[in-house]
Amino acid sequence: MSPCVPIELLAPAGNLHKLKIALDYGADALYGGLGQFSLRNRASKNFDLESFKEGVALTHARGKKFYATLNAFPFNSQIKLLEEHLYKLADCKVDALIIATIGVLKLAQKLTPHIPIHLSTQANVMNVLDAQAFYEMGVKRIVVAREMSLNDVLEIKKALPDLELEIFVHGSMCFAFSGRCLISALQHGRVPNRGSCANDCRFDYEYYIKNPDTGVMMRLEEEEGIGTHILNAKDLNLANHIATILESKAISAFKIEGRTKSSYYAAITTKTYRTAIEDYYNNQHRPALYQAELSTLKNRGFSEGYLIKRPYEKLDTQNFKSAISEGDFQVNGEVLENGEYFLCKFTTKPHTNYEIVLPYKAELAPMFNEIGKIYTFEGKHYLCLYKILLQDGRELEAIHSGNTHPVRLPTKLPPHSFLRTKSAPSN
Repeated sequence: MSPCVPIELLAPAGNLHKLKIALDYGADALYGGLGQFSLRNRASKNFDLESFKEGVALTHARGKKFYATLNAFPFNSQIKLLEEHLYKLADCKVDALIIATIGVLKLAQKLTPHIPIHLSTQANVMNVLDAQAFYEMGVKRIVVAREMSLNDVLEIKKALPDLELEIFVHGSMCFAFSGRCLISALQHGRVPNRGSCANDCRFDYEYYIKNPDTGVMMRLEEEEGIGTHILNAKDLNLANHIATILESKAISAFKIEGRTKSSYYAAITTKTYRTAIEDYYNNQHRPALYQAELSTLKNRGFSEGYLIKRPYEKLDTQNFKSAISEGDFQVNGEVLENGEYFLCKFTTKPHTNYEIVLPYKAELAPMFNEIGKIYTFEGKHYLCLYKILLQDGRELEAIHSGNTHPVRLPTKLPPHSFLRTKSAPSN
């Protein structure tokens, strides 16, 4: 963390690639899981033990921290595996363990007493009594329940000034109380609190009424665009309230949800919240910029959640239109680590202008050659390719999503930069 910015920005690392991107785009710390004891174990399959170790080492080499998620709810049959798992995480030299249950907390303190404990939001801490109890158990930081208001967080901080408090500022919101949902388990056998939620709350549903006397059943038809997604909560977005939260002086870390999201999501959310944080310390506030960037992501609409004011005061916390909406921009390419090529993510053509999204504080000078040009317009960087030239020397008229051949850039770009274009308006 920068010494002039006394808040930790914690970004999701679903795999090694996303970890590198989050670091490049301004994260102070990363969180991720290894295997079956993480609440995103389907995403964490992209982390094997070797890549997990490499990710932690890379994070430390950049002067950042890595917190391991151990927040699943284990069964008796898994306790031996859990013990072995704790030793593996200790060997990886993680900076903290994010734990949800008292039993796992006690086991971690017994087997790996040198690793600090962060209490997961799954533990549902919403008041001073619970916070005090966990603090006395040795918990260093609590990720408070997402149902908390800022005033309630302040009360905990006043009572326990040495306890670190972490809040979610962006990402998917669960229909259930702090994620304790069984819909997916009942319908698919995929248990949310063991890391394999099928997101059933996002599905389309049809409604029927039945007359018990006659047995007649009828489908309820609803106005297009209204209804159907009754459990589909909008995504949390607190970018415009960073100043209010920081001024409370109660929060130690801002957390972004999204280990299963795309690499572009990891980049944009991390960079946007890093910008908002540093804007505050530079006496700036650019809400239009923050929302413009976050709106380029796929989302379910945005909500301020519970922290600033209660949802029932707004009555707009559900996305009735779709399971997920496309963002305002289409990601066309992602620059490889060598900076000389990009991989196509969407149809890319010559003589078309693509905005370049750079890592945090990266710089780029205008240039041109026979392959293309880079120029600046209204403070943004753009790429226009004159030809689609593959690494193997072939030239194409256009390149489409799914093509795995790297495309040559006219000059070296910062690794993990993205190319994007504004999406066509939907009908």
